[in-house]
Amino acid sequence: MRKVKNENHFEERDAWLEAIMDEYGERLTKLAYNYVKDWSQAEDIVQDVFVTCFRHYEEIEEIISFKAWIYRLVINQSKDVLKSSGFKRVVMNSSLFSLFTSKDPLPEMSLLKRSEEEILSRCVLALPVKYREVITLYYYEDCSIDEIKGLLGFNRNTIKTRLNRGRAKLRKMMERWGNDGE
Repeated sequence: MRKVKNENHFEERDAWLEAIMDEYGERLTKLAYNYVKDWSQAEDIVQDVFVTCFRHYEEIEEIISFKAWIYRLVINQSKDVLKSSGFKRVVMNSSLFSLFTSKDPLPEMSLLKRSEEEILSRCVLALPVKYREVITLYYYEDCSIDEIKGLLGFNRNTIKTRLNRGRAKLRKMMERWGNDGE
């Protein structure tokens, strides 16, 4: 009887892990990419986070907000990678646009939209981490100020200030980009 219970337990845990990988995998990889700017490194980070989730399966009921917990794991892991001496920044050879492709029917409109999104994505990735993380969480992950507060541990005013300063920096970069292109 005990063997059957253990097999069911492992099957439940495997099914749970597969479900969270399906639900969060792509979003978490994009989030990690915003920090490390390297897709394969971001995938490694998310893989490590899923291993952590698997190990903590028994404690999941105690976690108040799973989404906040798993996002926090990715953010911390990404920051650890950035701090590590072995990590070398890769020259950006791709953009966030490839992650957010559109299925516009008109090729001309698709090209124009892709160009604008690519410029915006490059500008977001060029922001310092403290602005990039709040911009990414707020706009790309649709997190509220309170959710960001829970994820990053900063007070609401700090988050609002970083959002405003990040937007201002983005505006300046976009203006420069637009003037350079003319």
